[in-house]
Amino acid sequence: MTEIRITARKNPLLQQVKKLLSSRKAREEAGLFVADGTKLLKEAVAYWPGLDTVILSDGVEAQVPENVRVVRVPEDVMASVSPMQSPQGALFLCRLPEKTVFTPMPGMLLLDGIQDPGNLGTILRTADALQIPVALLEGCADPYSHKVVRASMGAVFRTPAVSVSWEQAQLACREAGIPIGVTALCARAKDIRSADVGKMAVVIGSEGQGVRPQILDSADARLIIPMNEKCESLNAAVAATIVMWQMTKL
Repeated sequence: MTEIRITARKNPLLQQVKKLLSSRKAREEAGLFVADGTKLLKEAVAYWPGLDTVILSDGVEAQVPENVRVVRVPEDVMASVSPMQSPQGALFLCRLPEKTVFTPMPGMLLLDGIQDPGNLGTILRTADALQIPVALLEGCADPYSHKVVRASMGAVFRTPAVSVSWEQAQLACREAGIPIGVTALCARAKDIRSADVGKMAVVIGSEGQGVRPQILDSADARLIIPMNEKCESLNAAVAATIVMWQMTKL
């Protein structure tokens, strides 16, 4: 394995890394995304066939495949490009996956407008652990932003994210005979403990707005997570985790 050394902060590769870190459009145009940290690098090496380039600080070692480009930089150069306040000394570029066709399945989540990277990453991490299929509807954060990848603790490397429009998801579920449930705070919502969520595709709504009205109005079932009446709502990632746990129990 041959290493390339870069010492100039304005090197084109490092400038590209900065663009990929800050812009979803740049990631989509280049077909690349960036992740950081030695632990996530190990996950990418183990599970992601599209590992492209690894950038390491002086003194940091990592086992990477022979076909992967390795770039060595001084610590101060790493600090200038890393999104972390205390860089671990590893940044790496991965190729974005090919678009995956949405396949409706009973006992899956449909995420509607989950915009917080921490929430999305946590949901993907939990879904990976519990083996719950997940699809992203419109308005969700980019699953390949470095914040989501980090929050997922590498789950995106093991289970690539699937994106689909609500219209396509609804049609596919209808054709497959899979009822669609939505989490909603309303009087006629059914207690999730008595609903057969393991046979549904359940929609989790955005942090601020909840499930979109058009989805709420066309769903087959409205579901509620029982909680202290003094509490108004749950964090989206927490709500999704409860739904997924209930799916595994049925």
